[in-house]
Amino acid sequence: MTTTDLVLDSLERVHELIPAVLDGLDRDDVLWRPDPDSNSIGWLVWHLTRVEDDHLADLGGIGQIWPDWAGRFGLPYPVSAHGYGMTSAEVGAFDVPSPSLLVDYAAAVAEQSRQVLAGLGESDYDRVVDTRWDPPVTLAVRLVSVMVETAQHIGQAAYVRGLRERAIARPSDWVGHV
Repeated sequence: MTTTDLVLDSLERVHELIPAVLDGLDRDDVLWRPDPDSNSIGWLVWHLTRVEDDHLADLGGIGQIWPDWAGRFGLPYPVSAHGYGMTSAEVGAFDVPSPSLLVDYAAAVAEQSRQVLAGLGESDYDRVVDTRWDPPVTLAVRLVSVMVETAQHIGQAAYVRGLRERAIARPSDWVGHV
């Protein structure tokens, strides 16, 4: 297995989970927050996908695909937004017409990531891609960050889904929660 195979396998596993986490949910479900300062399922999936789109496009020296999708979502964020540093109010402003839009955007990002990764050779992983840090960030380190970020957030989205299902099954336990 090559380094590229390993990275691709990690990202593909997350992309396989996205439709599963969203399966059977409606718009209200994906926008639900366990409390006013929590992230919703939809925001988490959008954020993890935006991070992958942003970082892999940068590594591949190509444009992100989000600018072509932003209008479909109609979010009140700048096109450059990907979720880092957002306030609770900004997270709460997340909306999506349909969970299927998240699935479709994630699939498009997965395809772009495959193309970027297919163009990498083993020697590329040592290339410095960000000198703002000490030590400078290599392509390999940036990809590890993406793998961890996406895996972490898909797990969080699955957890919030479980909370949502409990809230629907036993609403009296969630009195006072948003």
